[in-house]
Amino acid sequence: MDFNEPLFWIHLNMDYPFRLKGILYFPRLKHELEYVEGQVKLFSNQVFVADNIKEVIPEFLLLLKGVMDCPDLPLNVSRSFLQNDGYVEKMSGYIVKKVADKLTSLAANDRETYNKYWDDINQFIKYGIVRQDDFYAKAKDAVLYKTTKDEYLTLAEYLERNEEKLGKKVVYTDDAVLHGQYIRLFEEEGMDCIQLTSRLDVPFVSHIEVKEDGVTFTRIDAGTNEILGADAADGDDHETLVNLFKDCIEEELPIEVQSFKNEDVPAMIFISQEAHKMAEMSKMYGFSLPSTGADKKLVLNAANPLVKILREGNSAADDAKILCEHIWDLASLSHKHLDSARMDAFIKRNVLILQKFANK
Repeated sequence: MDFNEPLFWIHLNMDYPFRLKGILYFPRLKHELEYVEGQVKLFSNQVFVADNIKEVIPEFLLLLKGVMDCPDLPLNVSRSFLQNDGYVEKMSGYIVKKVADKLTSLAANDRETYNKYWDDINQFIKYGIVRQDDFYAKAKDAVLYKTTKDEYLTLAEYLERNEEKLGKKVVYTDDAVLHGQYIRLFEEEGMDCIQLTSRLDVPFVSHIEVKEDGVTFTRIDAGTNEILGADAADGDDHETLVNLFKDCIEEELPIEVQSFKNEDVPAMIFISQEAHKMAEMSKMYGFSLPSTGADKKLVLNAANPLVKILREGNSAADDAKILCEHIWDLASLSHKHLDSARMDAFIKRNVLILQKFANK
């Protein structure tokens, strides 16, 4: 009862040690983990037996659609029979292997077409990997990662391209629009950032980190500003600059001064990867953890003209306060949305800055 064309399909055909014929279709998933039970129906000699039999069809494969006919199954299938029958376990393993083989073959032999499938099938593959280790072992070469440049890379390809600067670190964003400034600076350094935007990506990434020795996933705003070409800033007048910002922003957090290779950005906020993971996991389980100043830091770019003005004390006290507050808000906007009160103050400050500029 699906009127949409399948992306592709897998034929099942086995005579020994059990008889099985069938076909599984890969549908386009319209939503994250779109799931309707009973999409794969089981027959015995063309007589309908049941659907949604997880002992025969692994749970994650029920995201697919299809039919299977197994004459060796009795018409009255009981749960105890399925749990204790050796053929059933072998049948389930055979189905998983056929699905993994199809995905791996497409990825290896028809990569251009497979790349086009990825946006539609990635939730299914990630769900299967999280649910069943055996599936990951067989299908891991078919897992792709979509970059912010809309390229599709395997984990091996990503690591090879970025090994010199990142080692075994995989840098990702969960919001390419919000993190646009980070991504631009990152890509200017010649590195790739992947997109992980679904709730399923949290357990998926954790699973990959366990399975792939030494591989770690780090969100692009997670504290490793060295990858953005930042160096320690020269000079001994940082304390005055840091104190100026501490007096102008309400939140207590560490403030550092470094020189970015790019002069355009006055400041950036970096949040520890541990804090990101805790926030993501708490969101999955329906509770929230309060953020602390220890979770993040503000890094001022000593190479930026505005920061240089503040550093050298070439502005009036009122103007310096306005600049500090505005730089802080600009940095904050690159990693989260401002609350209503802060956004209102930000807009009013924009108008004030424009008026000062117009009156000069």
